[in-house]
Parts: sequence; structure tokens; C-alpha cells
Amino acid sequence: MNEQAKIWIYQANKTFSNDQISQLRSMLFDFTNGWTAHNQQLQAGFEIKYNRFIILTVDESQAGASGCSIDKSVHLMKQIEQKFNIDLFDRFNIAWKDGEIVKSASREEFEELIKEGVINSETIVFNNLVPTYSAYLNNWEIPFKNSWHSKVFKLEAI
Repeated sequence: MNEQAKIWIYQANKTFSNDQISQLRSMLFDFTNGWTAHNQQLQAGFEIKYNRFIILTVDESQAGASGCSIDKSVHLMKQIEQKFNIDLFDRFNIAWKDGEIVKSASREEFEELIKEGVINSETIVFNNLVPTYSAYLNNWEIPFKNSWHSKVFKLEAI
């Protein structure tokens, strides 16, 4: 994938089962292979990371994603939410790594985990706002202290 490709990251509020991952891969494969903007095929791809994140990419050097094509992807995500009874649009559901395990919590629960010292400056968090594939590769999984999270949530002094 072109490093400047546009990227959208959707975080599920719970992990997908292996059976759901299989179904999800099929849905995403069909969608990305048929995704168009103004009747032009988009050079699109997808990844599923940690059985929790759906990552869509479009190499806009071939054809750019338009408002209508982006709406199509949002419609697909809404279908996925319904099919698997999950939430992909809760921006207050915050994910982090506990060792190699990805966990998530509501904003309030996340703040409580900070107060308890479970989340600290070195905890790996996910910056789902990265705009390009290059940023995804380099700045998606980063320590709390280097993320937007550190500007929103204050670490308790120990």
C-alpha cells in the first residue's frame, strides 16, 4: 500500500470471534474490490488487527475517495455493527495494550484505570485518528505519553 494512502480505522467495542473474523474478511474483501468513487474503481484494501480494529485504506494516487464513496464505507460499517452486535463508532471507547492483549474501556473507566496506575505513561494506546498509511505504520500504536490521550487525560502523580 502506498504510504500516503488514506486510512480509516474503526475500533470495535469488543473482540470479534474467529467465526466473525472469517465472515468479516469476506464482507470487507467484497466491499474493497467493488468500492468505487464516481464510477472509478478505488485501489482499496483492508486489515483486521487484534480481532478488534477494521482498517480501510485507499490509494488516492489512482482515484480519490469522494463523499459518496466514504458514505458507502460508513454504511458497510453500520451493517457490520448490526450483523455482529458491536459498536464501531463510539469515540469514547478507548483501547490500550495490556502486554499483548488489547483491552478497551469507556472514558470514565479509562480515567479510573489511570488513577489506579493501571494505565501509565508507557502504556501503549491506539491513535485511531492517523490519516495515512505511513502514520498508521509509525504512529498508531504509541506510548500514552506521546499520544493525544496525554493531552486529554492527566496521569496521577505517584
